Amino acid sequence: MSGPALLLPGQGSQFVGMGRELAGAFPVVRELYERADDTLGAGLSRLCWEGPEDELTATRNAQPAILLHSYAVWTLVSEQAGVPAVAAGHSLGEFTAHLIAGTFSFEDALRVVRRRGELMAKSGDERPGTMAAVLGLDVAVLADLCAGVTSGTVVPANLNAPGQVVISGDVRAVAEASARAEAAGARRVVPLNVSGAFHSPLMAVAADGLAAALEEAALADPGFPVVANATAEPVSDAVEARCRLIEQLTSPVRWIEVVGRMTAFAPGSWLELGPGTVLSGLLRRIDRDLKADAIGDPAGVEAFVTAARGT
Repeated sequence: MSGPALLLPGQGSQFVGMGRELAGAFPVVRELYERADDTLGAGLSRLCWEGPEDELTATRNAQPAILLHSYAVWTLVSEQAGVPAVAAGHSLGEFTAHLIAGTFSFEDALRVVRRRGELMAKSGDERPGTMAAVLGLDVAVLADLCAGVTSGTVVPANLNAPGQVVISGDVRAVAEASARAEAAGARRVVPLNVSGAFHSPLMAVAADGLAAALEEAALADPGFPVVANATAEPVSDAVEARCRLIEQLTSPVRWIEVVGRMTAFAPGSWLELGPGTVLSGLLRRIDRDLKADAIGDPAGVEAFVTAARGT
C-alpha cells in the first residue's frame, strides 16, 4: 500500500492551548517544545499553551507555533504512517512539509519561519496591504476583475477550492476588487484580519530577506516529493526547494492544483497534521471522493495509531 499524503496547515489555524495536551501526554513532544524554546530564545511553549491570543496570532509567533505543533504530531504518528507518498503545506505549511521531508533540520526550520514571519510583518508595515476571501466566483472571473482595478495592486492570492479564493493587495485596491466581486455576483466577500498583503507583489521586500535567511540554512534534498504552492509541481532537490519557498511569498497558493497533483501519487490515505481542520475541509470541496484524517491532539493520535496497528 502506498504511503500517506500529508497536508500541513498554514497561518490562521493557531489557537491558545495548541500542543499543550500533546506535551502533557507524550514526553517526546515536551522535549520538542523545550528545544524550540532554546532555539528561538523565547517562551514559544508558554505562548502556545497560555497565550495571550494577540501575541500568539502575531505573524512572527504564529508561524513557528504552527510548524512546531504539526511536526510534533508527525513524530507521534510517523512510525505507523510510514514514508509519505507526497506532502504539501498551505503557505507556511510548505515549510513544515519540507521539515518532515528532511529538507531542513528542526532548528533551522524554526529559525527560518520565525524570520519569515518577522519579514512579512515588516513588509506589511512598510507597504500596508490586506486580504479578503471571495466566495462563489470562478477563479478566472476574479482574476480578470482584479486586473481591471485602478486604485492599486490586487491579485488572487489563495486559490483554496472551487468558489473560494482569497485576494490580496493594497488596501484601497482590495476594497475596490471586493465591491466589483459583489457586483459580479459573489455570494460573499469576507475581509481577513491580516498584517499584510501575503502572496502578492507587495511581499517582494520580504522575499529578498527570506532568500538571505534560506542561504544561512543547510538544505538537503527532500526524502519524498513536496508539491510547491507556487508551481503545483513536486520538488525533489534542495536547490529547487529554496527557489520555490522564496517564490511562494509573492505568488498565489495554487491549492486546488496542488491537491490535484498530489492525487497522481496515489496515496494510501490523507492526513492533516497539526492545529485545525481547514485543509481537510478544502480537500472535500476540491474532490468529494477524498477524505483526510485530521490529527492534532492525543485522542487523534491514539485513534490513528490504534487503527494503523489493527490493519
